Amino acid sequence: MTTTLSIAAWPSRARVLFPGVLASAVVAAAATFLSQHYGAPVMLFALILGMAMNFLTSDGGTCSPGIEFTARQVLRWGVALLGLRITVGQIAELGWHPVLLVVASVVITIGVSMMAARLLGFQGLFGLLTGGATAICGASAALALAAALPSHPQKERATLFTVVGVSALSTLAMIAYPMLAHWLGLDARAAGVFLGATIHDVAQVVGAGYSMSKETGDVATFVKLMRVAMLLPVIVFAVMCTRARGKGAGGGPRPPLLPWFAVAFAALVAINSTGWIAPALSVLGGDVSRWCLVAAIAAIGMKTQLRDLATVGLKPVALMLAETAFLAILVLALLRWAP
Repeated sequence: MTTTLSIAAWPSRARVLFPGVLASAVVAAAATFLSQHYGAPVMLFALILGMAMNFLTSDGGTCSPGIEFTARQVLRWGVALLGLRITVGQIAELGWHPVLLVVASVVITIGVSMMAARLLGFQGLFGLLTGGATAICGASAALALAAALPSHPQKERATLFTVVGVSALSTLAMIAYPMLAHWLGLDARAAGVFLGATIHDVAQVVGAGYSMSKETGDVATFVKLMRVAMLLPVIVFAVMCTRARGKGAGGGPRPPLLPWFAVAFAALVAINSTGWIAPALSVLGGDVSRWCLVAAIAAIGMKTQLRDLATVGLKPVALMLAETAFLAILVLALLRWAP
């Protein structure tokens, strides 16, 4: 009887969610159009346009439930579908050194970020959020980690700040790092490893890598995908940190050790590695993942007012700048040990 009632409630639930989901999708489409025509990060456009549409949630109107659903559930679907962008074979092709370099740089950067956050007076979890975004895959990692961390009154503002900061720094790195690699005299493979291991967002890695050469672009893209693969263990680490604190900040129960979207991410990586999924389906899944994440950040923007970001202060900005510089220096140091 309960199942029948639940199924019968789906149409009414869909009607409640539809206006907000549609609004998020429209903003995501507009952000994608602007990104394709002006070359700026799509996440940044989605966030800015979403914040301009804040009036849709300010009075708890008809769009509010769907926007909340997009910011939480659609976000998790997008993270899960990121698994279709990676195969184990892609990682194995580069050999052991780039794998060790990526693992070491991600672990060290996140560890240093958490310590630096505490020294600056923030919670260690804020350092995990910003450090994870810097070390793994930019805005996508920020959103994935935010989904795994406990509820907190400042959580959405911290997530928005991280997305803005990592998107802006990724764009600057896309311009500056190829010139730095050329100035340092890195060969095509070493330059690809450097770009793939340091630039935050996938699109900026691709743009920077192929601006130098095809070989550099190929290596940079594969190294970047290895960083994306680190998302799963870092999400597990984030959940373990939350569980170690007991109940979440919102007073809820402990989250599961493995969130469903992390399990789905790992499963899709494994299935994609077998070759059972047609390339066209993998591409489609990657596109759907991107749309989900863009719509989610648009929805988060709709839930936030600009003055919330204006009050973050200089310390978080200094933290993200330091994390980005630290990662670049660390990767260059590790590259010196390349065989």
